[in-house]
Formats: sequence, structure tokens, C-alpha cells
Amino acid sequence: MGSGKECGCATSVTDDPIKAVPGDAITERMLLRPFREADLGWLTALHGDPAVMCYIDSPVPPEVVAAETLPGFLREPAELPAGLGHFAALREPGGEPLGWFGLVPPSSVALQRAATIGLDGVLSGALEVGYRLFPSAWGQGYATEGARSLVRRAFTDAGAENVVATTMSVNIASRRVLEKAGLTLAGTLLIDWPDPLDGAEQGDVIYAAFRQAWLRSS
Repeated sequence: MGSGKECGCATSVTDDPIKAVPGDAITERMLLRPFREADLGWLTALHGDPAVMCYIDSPVPPEVVAAETLPGFLREPAELPAGLGHFAALREPGGEPLGWFGLVPPSSVALQRAATIGLDGVLSGALEVGYRLFPSAWGQGYATEGARSLVRRAFTDAGAENVVATTMSVNIASRRVLEKAGLTLAGTLLIDWPDPLDGAEQGDVIYAAFRQAWLRSS
């Protein structure tokens, strides 16, 4: 997905953990909070890690993270509706940065081209979920845990009709995360990338969850 692969606050978990602390999200093992300027160091390391970026793009230079990525995240609370944006994911207890999760209006290239394969309907009233985690957090269920929380936020707080996500077809780990978070495969899109990553010839997959179906299963 545009967000990669699976690659202290709280003392209890509520039935709706996303609302446990205003402005933050609390899952069983994580605090998801808006970004701060002090997050630059670890965010630079995350976006510069070749393993993290292997299904996304080339590693991002530190100066780009400092001048573009982090400032963009910092502007989101003022520019997006409440509850949307990219959120720093911190392990609890302890506050160790694990990466980030995002819930934003659809912006990934594959989603922007979804209409070319007849999937424009899934974007109507949709929000896009994504994530990027350090390799040390892979394989421990954090990606699924965070994605589920933001899918819940999308449907119960943000009023989304659909939740969408995208990843490379060969990114099996992220595909499993999306399925565990309640999304299903909606279609596969072949994109003529100018500098394709390994596996790009198998396309990008688009996943979606639909409000009414999610409510029935929750």
C-alpha cells in the first residue's frame, strides 16, 4: 500500500479505544497521536530505511523528510477534518516509536486511477488507510491492530462510506494485514511506472471495506 508492509498514556482498553483520549487513538498496545516536530529524527530513519521502502519507492532523503514530509503531517490537524491525518505510533508502555498510521482522503496513485478499471464507486465517500512501520515491529500484529482502529474510526467517527487501501500485488504481508483489518480485494491495476520496483509487472491491488457490511460484521 502506499504505506508499506507489516514489513503512555493508556492504562486500559475501552470498547471504542479510538475515543479513549481526545485527539489520540489508543489500541491494545499502542498510542497513535498527531505528529510533533520532535519526531523528525525517527521519521527520517523510517522513511530512509530500504527495507521499509522496498514496496513503496526509493528511500526518502533526510532533507525531503525535513522540508516536505514532516511539515505536511504537521499541517494535517488544521487542514483535515478532526480525526484524520497521519499519526505517530508509539509502543505502550514505554513510548518507543514504531512508525505511523494514516487515515486520509484517497491520494495514492493507484486509487487515483481506480476509475480506469471500473472502481470509481469504491472511492465515493471513501477514506484511505495506510501505515509504515520499522522492521523491528513487523510480524507482531501492530499493523493489523492499528489498521483496525483506523477502520473503526473511519466508520464510527468520520462517517466514511468506504475505506480503501492499496499495495503492490507482490506485497503479501500488507495484503494479509488489510484482509485482517476487514478489507477485501476490489481489483488489480497495472501502472506504467517510470522507474518500476521489482514486482511492479504484477500490478497494484486495491482493497476496500464498505460501511454497511462492516457494521453488520462488527
